[in-house]
Amino acid sequence: MTEPQHEERPHLPGPSLYPIAFAAGVACILVGLIVNPKVIAPIGAAIAIVFGFLWARDATEDYRGAPAPIEPERAEPPAPDAPAIPAHHGEAAMPEPEPGERFPRSRFLEASTLGLGAVIGGLVTLPVVGFMVVPAFKGQGYPQVDLGPLDNFPEGKWLATTFFSHPEAGNVSRRTAYIRNNGQLNGEPSFTIISNRCAHLGCPVQPNGPVQADQKKKVDEKGGQRITLVPMIPAGGFGCPCHGGQYDPEGNRTAGPPVRALDRYQFSIVKGHLILGKPFSVAYVEGEGKNAKIHANKLAGPGQHIDGWEQVFYPVQPPH
Repeated sequence: MTEPQHEERPHLPGPSLYPIAFAAGVACILVGLIVNPKVIAPIGAAIAIVFGFLWARDATEDYRGAPAPIEPERAEPPAPDAPAIPAHHGEAAMPEPEPGERFPRSRFLEASTLGLGAVIGGLVTLPVVGFMVVPAFKGQGYPQVDLGPLDNFPEGKWLATTFFSHPEAGNVSRRTAYIRNNGQLNGEPSFTIISNRCAHLGCPVQPNGPVQADQKKKVDEKGGQRITLVPMIPAGGFGCPCHGGQYDPEGNRTAGPPVRALDRYQFSIVKGHLILGKPFSVAYVEGEGKNAKIHANKLAGPGQHIDGWEQVFYPVQPPH
């Protein structure tokens, strides 16, 4: 009586969550490139790399594992009443079978084909994705703007200052900031530089006081930069003509729908010139002038809360 022969069946890998996590990492990368390339995109890349490695390791486990031991065929034991066969009679014992091929040719070809396909897919896809994504981030941001010598900004005076954030783009990049020279603070010049973008919907706010347009001064700087300085007296602060938002002279919200104070600009002094830096958002300001304590935050869009419990609805800021 012979033993039943068991057919060799291919071993299928069990279900795994690694492919799903890998796909989630790739999706996180794509979303991060749009929403926040400095935080979300690296997190997605890390997730994709880790779970991609685990997925590949799990899928190639059969290739890396040791071959299963092959048991020699065992002869059927003789019947209990049959006489024992003498040792010097019968056929010679079968030698122990050699281990099977560790890397069968079919598996090698399969792995090579998949690997070559992945390389070709990457070579074709990456340049296309690069040309699609990189231009959206190239040349973006807020370059430094030279607003001219400090003599253009008398101490204690407000000036409505217009400039080009990107001179090569022309009027579409024209911006306005309200600037006041606060004098010296710890031996360094102090300036209040407030953005005219309303914190409600982004409309341009106006000074609630006289604007001395007859004393307008124009300054042409290098690279096509054109700066206009207009003295003003915002005794009543600033107001938005669109929806009635009101701010005090330090930019704090006093009435209307705005959710926070007006944004401000960073600045530096280089060789006696006032250099405008990046804008940032402000929750509120305590005090005034050079003694003001500014509760600053990273730049947020109009209508977005940056303090209080409402800020939980804006956990991620898109790139500006």
